[in-house]
Parts: sequence; structure tokens; C-alpha cells
Amino acid sequence: MAWLLLGLAGLVEIAWSQSIKPTQNFSRPLPTLLCFVLAAVAVYLLSRSMQTLPVGTAYAVFTGIGAVGAIALGVVIHKDPVTVGRAMALSLIVGGIVLARVTAPE
Repeated sequence: MAWLLLGLAGLVEIAWSQSIKPTQNFSRPLPTLLCFVLAAVAVYLLSRSMQTLPVGTAYAVFTGIGAVGAIALGVVIHKDPVTVGRAMALSLIVGGIVLARVTAPE
């Protein structure tokens, strides 16, 4: 259950990362409210997963999911460039997430 909560937290983290820009420096009330709600939900789900998982593992996986998702959405939605270096960085992050999962004590 902790890993499921952590995965959900990572997905909400991705949504949160995409919700920051539409706030236009937190000058638009509704996008700003959505941004804060997504941040709170992501941290809540992360904290729930940390009741069982080691803090370092949970946080590393959480930020890794968020980073991979943010970069992927940047490429797909915002047409960010795909370079060999970025692809290698993503593969290292994904590899780290997988390694943290398979070696984590439960």
C-alpha cells in the first residue's frame, strides 16, 4: 500500500509541476489555488507512504517520478528539445527509481 501511495504522490507531483506556470507568478487566484491544493495532496500522500517506507527512499522515488513526468510532459506538451544528454539523464533517474524499489526494505 505504501508503494501505491508513493506512486500516486509522484503522479500528483507531476500535475503540480505543470500547475505552477499557469499561476503567472501566483497572480491568478484559481490557478494558484489549484497549485497549492496539488502541492498539499502530493505532500500528504508522500507523508503517508513514509509511515512504512524509509524517508530517503520515499523522497528520492517521489522526486524522481516528478522529474521524469515533468520532463516527459515538457517534451510532449511544450515541445522541449530531446537530446542525448536528457535521454541519458532520464534513463538514470528511472534506473534509480527501479533500484530503490527493488532494494527497499518493507
